[in-house]
Amino acid sequence: MSQVFGPDYVRAIAPYQGGKPIAEVAREFGLDVASIVKLASNENPLGMPDSARAAMQRAMDEIGRYPDSNGFELKRVISSKYGVPDDWITLGNGSNDILELAAHAFVQPGQSVVYSQYSFAVYPLATQAVGARAIVVPARQFGHDLPAMAAAIAPDTRLVFIANPNNPTGTFIPAAQIQDFLQRVPPHVVVVLDEAYNEYLAPELQYDSVAWVRQYPNLLVSRTLSKAYGLAGLRIGMGIAQPTVTDLLNRIRQPFNVNSLAQAAAVAALTDLDFLARSAAVNAAGYAQLTGALRAMDIEFVPSYGNFILFRAGPDDGAGARVNLALLKQGVIVRPVGNYGLPQWLRVSIGLPEENAAFLLALKVALGAQSQTSHPAQAKQKS
Repeated sequence: MSQVFGPDYVRAIAPYQGGKPIAEVAREFGLDVASIVKLASNENPLGMPDSARAAMQRAMDEIGRYPDSNGFELKRVISSKYGVPDDWITLGNGSNDILELAAHAFVQPGQSVVYSQYSFAVYPLATQAVGARAIVVPARQFGHDLPAMAAAIAPDTRLVFIANPNNPTGTFIPAAQIQDFLQRVPPHVVVVLDEAYNEYLAPELQYDSVAWVRQYPNLLVSRTLSKAYGLAGLRIGMGIAQPTVTDLLNRIRQPFNVNSLAQAAAVAALTDLDFLARSAAVNAAGYAQLTGALRAMDIEFVPSYGNFILFRAGPDDGAGARVNLALLKQGVIVRPVGNYGLPQWLRVSIGLPEENAAFLLALKVALGAQSQTSHPAQAKQKS
C-alpha cells in the first residue's frame, strides 16, 4: 500500500473546530431541535437583514452563471462606504480567507509570524499552513500587549496579526496604542488588523482604521459581514489595504471565492444602516443582561467589546469541560476555549433576551451540579 506524504508542518495542524451545530447536539443528547439555544459561534441573533434576503432572491435568476470574479458592484459599495479606490479592496470567503491569503502572500516557510496569546485560532492555523514559525507574545490582562509584540518582531518576521476587539477574550485596544504600534513596525512587515467585531464598539470607541491604511502601506484591515451584518452562512469578508498589498492578495485568491448570492446580500447589508443599528442595540442590551446576572452569581468574566463574553466556569482545569457538558445536556450550546489555553473558561455569545435567559438558567443548574463534585466558581469581575 502506498503512503501519501506531506510536509510535517501540515501534519502538525489541528483542524479548526467550529461551534457544535444544533442538529448534532439534538442527536447526541436526544433533544428537540426547537428547544436548543445556540450561543457558541458569535452569530447575530437577529439573523440576516430582510434587505439582504430580498437581494438574494433577486440574484437567484443568475445562479446558473459564475459570479463576478472581481465583485464590481460589491467593491463599488465598499469603496463608497470607506472612501477607498476599488483596487484597495480584496474580497474574501469570510474574513478567514483574508487572514489565510495574507499568510500565503507574505510569509515563506521558516519565516516568523507574530500574534498574541489568547487570540483568534486562525492565526496559528494560517501560520502553520505556510510552514512559518509562530512568535506568540504573552497576553496582558487577556488582551494584546502591543509594546511586547513590537519588541518580539524578529529579523525574519513578515506578518503580525492583531484582533480588535479580540476573540475569544473580548478585549479592546484604544486607537492611540495601535497608532503607536504601527509607527514601530518595520515597513517590510505586514500588519493585519482584524476588525471582525468593530461594528459592536460604542461610538466613543470607534476609530478610523482606513485613515491608517492611507498612512501605512504595510497595513491590511480585515472586516467581515458574518457578525453584526448577519451573513455568517454566506461567508463574505473583505480586506482594505494599499495596492502593493492587495495586488498580491488578488494574485493568489481563488477567482470565484465569493459566490453570487453572498455578493448580492452583502451589497444590501452594507447599506442597511437600520439593521446595523438594531444589531448593536440588541447586543448592548444583551451584554447588560448577561453581565448583570454573572455579577449577581459572583462569576468572573472578562469585560467584552464584542458580541460574546468569556467567563470562568470554575477554579480547576476541568471546569470548562464539565460545565459545558452540563449545559449541552440542557440544550444550551456555548463555546469551550480549552484549545486557547483557557480550560477553566467558556465563551457565550450574546443572544436575544429569551436566549440569554435560557443560558443563565441552565448555567445555574450546571454550576449547582458542579458544586456537588467540586468547589463552585468563586471570583470577582476583572477590572
